[in-house]
Amino acid sequence: MQSTRNKLIELLAANKDTYISGQVMSDQLNISRSAIWKHMKELKKDGYQIEGKSNKGYRILKFPDKLSENTIQWGLNSNWIGKTIIHKQTTPSTQIIAHQAAQEGAAHGTVIIADEQTQGKGRMNREWHSTKNKGIWISIILRPAILPYLAPQLTLLAATVLADVLNTHAGLRPLIKWPNDILLNGKKTAGILTEMQAEQDQIQYVVIGIGLNVNHEKADLPEDIRSKATSLKIETNNTLAIKEIIQSILLTFEDTYDTYIQGGFPKIKKKWEGYGFKVGEEIAIKTLRKRWKATFIGIAEDGALVTKAEDEEPKKLYSAEIEWFKEGDNNNVD
Repeated sequence: MQSTRNKLIELLAANKDTYISGQVMSDQLNISRSAIWKHMKELKKDGYQIEGKSNKGYRILKFPDKLSENTIQWGLNSNWIGKTIIHKQTTPSTQIIAHQAAQEGAAHGTVIIADEQTQGKGRMNREWHSTKNKGIWISIILRPAILPYLAPQLTLLAATVLADVLNTHAGLRPLIKWPNDILLNGKKTAGILTEMQAEQDQIQYVVIGIGLNVNHEKADLPEDIRSKATSLKIETNNTLAIKEIIQSILLTFEDTYDTYIQGGFPKIKKKWEGYGFKVGEEIAIKTLRKRWKATFIGIAEDGALVTKAEDEEPKKLYSAEIEWFKEGDNNNVD
């Protein structure tokens, strides 16, 4: 269904300055004229403005601004990601839908996207405010042929994807705060949540959730986080096309993921460290027993943060309270 409808949109787009007859579309798509008419009705529901005239056929007048399975897939020239898209206007969480879909056999590369989340969450069940039609709230189902202990690499991979997209698409220079926050001018604009269903030696599926603040004004952000959160619009003073950014994220993710599967983690690690916030600088680390300072030197193959204190060997950290910002800086402790 989706493939036929996308071909139909492509036919209309290629003939947007003239009419194309129902018979021509029927012949090219190998479906009945009645099916063409039904597809037209569905496209109109998605916001496509289509004019139909007797003895002339159809022509497209305007493409929609709103998101739907059709609008995201049209122009998304991917190999495997986004071949199935589940779009919701409102949902508690795209992660919940993704888990349900994955357990029901959804294919590798299935994408769940919502205009609004009412119960969005980040790491450690922290609340994520998902304002309607202002940002990108998306989950991607993956079925990677890697061992479960390597799954944290996918979080780091996703962070480099977002950083690349913001760099190339919005002309911004983001930084990645370990392991999964995307910062612009020291403020958080995106986060990543990776969840997995696995056995001891085999991953059944991974769900990567991405939340990206796009067209938020300052007033759209809750007052208690305005000092430490931002959006692409706040940083660029421009309203951005959400659909185009979604497509850019998906295509960049597919390319980066394929590179990772073929060549392993080294390229991802190098890119992550190139974007890494405070890499090469001193940070303060606090556990239940002690607090110390060390230089953040990079990330390990398993996603751990690697530090080196004076006169000590490098140390891997998997969980600790990191003081990224000095007193007086415009942010908080991780």
